[in-house]
Parts: sequence; structure tokens; C-alpha cells
Amino acid sequence: MELYVPILVLAVLAAGFAVFSVGIAPFTGPKRWNRAKLDAYECGIEPTPQPVGGGRFPLKYMITAMLFIVFDIEIIFLYPWAVTFDKLGLFGLVEMVLFIVTVLVAYAYVWRRRGLDWD
Repeated sequence: MELYVPILVLAVLAAGFAVFSVGIAPFTGPKRWNRAKLDAYECGIEPTPQPVGGGRFPLKYMITAMLFIVFDIEIIFLYPWAVTFDKLGLFGLVEMVLFIVTVLVAYAYVWRRRGLDWD
């Protein structure tokens, strides 16, 4: 059990810092509200008007989010593979090549369907 004490202490410190930061922010932050601060910020572009009750997100947004997840997961799997590459041998190399080919097929499909264009 004593091996887990540093992890528990770190978790308690992190949770305490998070709760303290969120709890103290309303009391210490500036309260100078104006119209510009209350408007949505879209990377310097004037916000487009939204219908009452919200609007639908464009499909390009969803595709970009899914692509991020796919390639993020690929990196998560590549790191442990690179660390234990010597132990896995030829089997590990073949499995990783198949994995990368699968991800590249998905990438080529999205590229061909023009999912990466911002127009």
C-alpha cells in the first residue's frame, strides 16, 4: 500500500488545486463586462448569427474532430510500440505496419473526399 501513497498525495494535491482555482476565481477576477467580452470569439472572424435555440454544427467540424481522434490514438499506440520494439521482434513490426496502413487508408479516404479542405 505504501507504493500508492505518492500517487494518492499527488491526486489530492491536484484535486485541491483545481477546486481552489475554480472556487477563488469569481472573487478575484475582474468584473468589467462589456458587449465585446460577452460575444463569441471565432479566431478574429466576426461571429455569424445563430438561430434562436442554437444551430447545427457543420459536418466538416465533426470530420475534423474524428480525424484528430484517429491520429491522436495512432500516436498513443506508436509510443509504447517504439519503447518495446526490441522485445516484439518481427511480429511487432508486422502488426505496426498493418496498423499504420489502416490509418493511412482512412487518411487517404478523407483526403480524397476533400475532408481536409476548409472552404
